[in-house]
Amino acid sequence: MDEQTTRPRVYLIESMSDIEETTLRAWLDRQDGSDGRPPQAVRVSGDELADVCRREDDPLLVPLRVVWRPRTDQPEGLQRVRESLLRDPLHPGPSMQRKILRREPGRCEVIEGAPAPLSDLRRRLAEKGGGSLPDFVRRQAALTLERAERSLLGTQYKVSRFVVDEMTDTSRFHTVIHELAARLDLPASEVERRARGALDEMVAAQSRRAIALWDQLGRYFSRAYRLDVDTSRLDELRELNKEYSLVFLPSHRSYLDPLVLRPALLANDLPLNHVMGGLNVSFWPIGPISKRSGTVFIRRKFDDDEIYKWSLREYMRYLLTKRFNLEWYIEGGRSRTGKLRPPRFGLLTYLAKAFQSSGMSDVYLIPVSLTYDQLYEVGAMAAEAHGEAKTKEGLRWLVGYVRAQGQRHGVAHVNFGRPMSLAEYLGHEDDLRLAVQKTAFEVSHRINEVTPVTATSLVMLAFLGIEDRALTVPELRAILGPLVDYITVRRLPTAGDVDLTNPEVIRTALRTHLDSGVLRSFDRGSERVFYLGRDQHLVAAFYRNNTIHFLVMRAIAEMVLRAAADQPFGNPLEDGWEEALRIRDLLKFEFFFSDKDAFRDQLRTELEIIDPLWRENMRDPAHAEKLLSTAQIHLAHRVLQPFLEAYAVVSDQLLRTPTDEKFDEKAFITECLSLAEQRRLRQQIGSRESISAELFTTALKLARNRGLVEPGAENLEARRIEFDAEIRTQVDRVLRIRTLAHDTLDQVVGE
Repeated sequence: MDEQTTRPRVYLIESMSDIEETTLRAWLDRQDGSDGRPPQAVRVSGDELADVCRREDDPLLVPLRVVWRPRTDQPEGLQRVRESLLRDPLHPGPSMQRKILRREPGRCEVIEGAPAPLSDLRRRLAEKGGGSLPDFVRRQAALTLERAERSLLGTQYKVSRFVVDEMTDTSRFHTVIHELAARLDLPASEVERRARGALDEMVAAQSRRAIALWDQLGRYFSRAYRLDVDTSRLDELRELNKEYSLVFLPSHRSYLDPLVLRPALLANDLPLNHVMGGLNVSFWPIGPISKRSGTVFIRRKFDDDEIYKWSLREYMRYLLTKRFNLEWYIEGGRSRTGKLRPPRFGLLTYLAKAFQSSGMSDVYLIPVSLTYDQLYEVGAMAAEAHGEAKTKEGLRWLVGYVRAQGQRHGVAHVNFGRPMSLAEYLGHEDDLRLAVQKTAFEVSHRINEVTPVTATSLVMLAFLGIEDRALTVPELRAILGPLVDYITVRRLPTAGDVDLTNPEVIRTALRTHLDSGVLRSFDRGSERVFYLGRDQHLVAAFYRNNTIHFLVMRAIAEMVLRAAADQPFGNPLEDGWEEALRIRDLLKFEFFFSDKDAFRDQLRTELEIIDPLWRENMRDPAHAEKLLSTAQIHLAHRVLQPFLEAYAVVSDQLLRTPTDEKFDEKAFITECLSLAEQRRLRQQIGSRESISAELFTTALKLARNRGLVEPGAENLEARRIEFDAEIRTQVDRVLRIRTLAHDTLDQVVGE
């Protein structure tokens, strides 16, 4: 006979309403114990549990709970949010319980958690390092009931209420606490207090009510967008998630990103992620709600806090061992320019160390691209790039932000990149630091790989690079027609099922930018013309830059042709290749370039698109000039000019900076903004998008990388002059390509 049938059975029940108690007692009356009588039921919150834990007959403990299935029909919009604020849809109040039993009794159900012999629970507690057996039984009962509810309600509700207790009631925790105490020369009690405090601060103490509420708030906050999800990889992700934790690493464009990704995952049968976020957005009321629905709030700076760092690593280890999915934004902050920022390595390093100590066989990283047709916050980010202070997040800020979402902003696109085995990528290098860096850059590369070309980004590409010139519809067609052909030849990903060859798609994108004010129109002349609105260059650049990573190699190929044509007495092929490498090094902090071999192959591909016989013809410098002058599209000025002109401002300002005084970066960037504004007024800079603190900061990063910033370096003044000359050469070449592009446009429109 089955041991579980003959063993004495004790049901563990929780505190409940009178209605739930009546329901549960009726269920118990229908059960038979091993002696033919109703089995014993014990409240987990009472002293009876301690008596059960002292029993020697090794009873089988079975947790019980009354659950209420959620409604299948739900109100929509703001009414749904209000209902979530007033009640927990999974745990209704007594009056609602009575109503459900009258009208929908099938929604009320008694569930059993997985049973366990008392001896087994004693053994597991001893393996963890000891502690209170009643407390351990109480936690395990709640956890097994949570698992039973998940099987009933779905994977969205993969939660745990006792994370800190589970982590701290182990021999591992206490061993490390004493090791840290010895190393830091602190009392063990102080180290434990701080570790527990850090865990209490960061651990997502989830509740189903908060999850349901956050879902409704998320839909309300992001109501301005229609979701477009690329589902081609979701079957693969679901299969991987059966065995491994998934770590979603999206691009970061907006505060709405977590609210956009979350429904995309839930609608496709993937569980909630634990989202690692900054404490700057933990303000009331969003902070408490989001913390209880999966957000892990992390301090912005904790480099010198060894206790906090260990606590974070240990929490990530716990999440991996429990096979929770994670999510954070690998750029570290929202992109201010629209293109992917360089990855931050901190959290990925903690993940790598947590994985190595977890005993798990693997974890999979999932690159995710998030892009929007329009974004409310881009205007504010553009103002910050021009030197304005960032608005601090808070309740007043939130109210304005939510109100703005009442306007229709178009489509939010979600695309999943190729999954990456963390075990495989960490195994490529013995040095963990180097392995993490290479992994992070590969994640960024795979995000770019699936970031789609959108019609809204192409329209902005047309207007930028044309300086302040207005465009007619025929001129727009002349610019975008060959560009769409190029995209087709490259087989670049496009947003959803958007057909960029359809003129109506472009017209819709044009109307979107007109409605938002990025574009303006003038129709009192012979024909209607369109132009960028005042101070909208950085906003336009944000949308253009969503696509720019696909166009960088074409722009460099044009610069190679320009360099080859300028070297009539050299070796055009070799000189062109050296030019490509110089540009690659110059812009290495702006774009994600492949290694040199792959970079060379990509350059060859671009040259073959321009001229299939380029290898034979490039020996003649005149042929390079001909290719440039007859090309249907010119992208170098549209892609590279704003960066190169911004870099020229930085190199010029470096020449004005004393070589023997302490360098003040904040003052330097402010001076760059003023110098760039002056150059723009004198028409020495082609576009206001070059006036950007973000671009100046990246250019300064390059200069620092070359040892051109800090005082006292050898030959500093001479090397700064050389740096300035290098950038000016590139600016000159890109401006000459711009002139060709304008001439070509005038010829095409005039025919």
